[in-house]
Amino acid sequence: MAAGPTPSTAASLRPPLPPPPACFDYRSASLADTRAAAAAMSPALAGLVESGALVRVPRRRFGPVPAWRPPDFAEPEEVWILGTSHLSAESTQDVERVLRAVRPDNVVVELCRSRAGIMYAPDNASGEPLLKSNMFSLGGTKFFGAVNRSINLGGQSALALRLLLAVFSSKISSGANRPFGEEFRAARRVSEDIDAQLVLGDRPIEITLERALKSLSWDEKTKLVIALFRGITSTTDAPDEKAAVSPYELYEKLSSSYPSLLQPLIHERDMYLAWSLKRSKAVNKSKTVVGVIGKGHMNGVVYALMSDQGELRFHDLVGRDSSETWASSIAKGLVRDTVIGVALWALYELVQAAL
Repeated sequence: MAAGPTPSTAASLRPPLPPPPACFDYRSASLADTRAAAAAMSPALAGLVESGALVRVPRRRFGPVPAWRPPDFAEPEEVWILGTSHLSAESTQDVERVLRAVRPDNVVVELCRSRAGIMYAPDNASGEPLLKSNMFSLGGTKFFGAVNRSINLGGQSALALRLLLAVFSSKISSGANRPFGEEFRAARRVSEDIDAQLVLGDRPIEITLERALKSLSWDEKTKLVIALFRGITSTTDAPDEKAAVSPYELYEKLSSSYPSLLQPLIHERDMYLAWSLKRSKAVNKSKTVVGVIGKGHMNGVVYALMSDQGELRFHDLVGRDSSETWASSIAKGLVRDTVIGVALWALYELVQAAL
């Protein structure tokens, strides 16, 4: 299994592409290429193509080859993208059908290193702890290593926010009666069967949450934390609460209340996923790559693949602001992160005990 490069704490982040314009529709932009290739490959893929769940982007649609690209690097000949629901048995079947039909060299999943444990969680996880199988939870066998990584990459505040989102996401998805991430476990199993390399294609969640926190004012941060606690401790469900079961839908809801979150939570991750699919070292010289991502990311990822003019670079997609010196950054952040982190951790423990 291939993980992305280790993010540099010295790099600044400049989003290289704007979000898709309102007129862009990934289905119409890719339908002709997808329909012809899928028909030649397997009739069983036709339904996924026509519904927009499966698209194909050939290398000729990627845009010009960037001048800075190493001469020994070759982008994949074609990228297939399957849009899934993280709480759907049908998506699990779709993953198996597509991977066995396409038989790619690489399978890129919408996970990062600290969430890779989702692929190894038991499918019958209904009796597991509340945060065992969740997009925000600290997965894997080395829990304290995951905590340390979260603090190193995102800080204590981002870790505390992640824990709150994990509990909140678990609560609003409790009506689904299905374990989270079955399609990722299916991707791992089939990748092993067909000898495809599994690639962790999402930006580290620690950096995403750190970016999200930095985009908010102190007043917005306070309101967000209060709103999450109210949602966690509420004994009644909002009319549409059970509908918001996916991380993407949760991000959209947060972004509607806090518009500045839209860029770090959705648009930047769309660009990172596109980079992983066509420009990461893991897919170098590949013939075929299949991406397994949440269906809400389809439009942004396909747009980034097609509109990129060489702007998608790792150091522009992952990094932490470094305008301050190391000493001043430590002085400003230590007290803040410690106070906020410890306070939220204590409240999280109280909430866990009450659930």
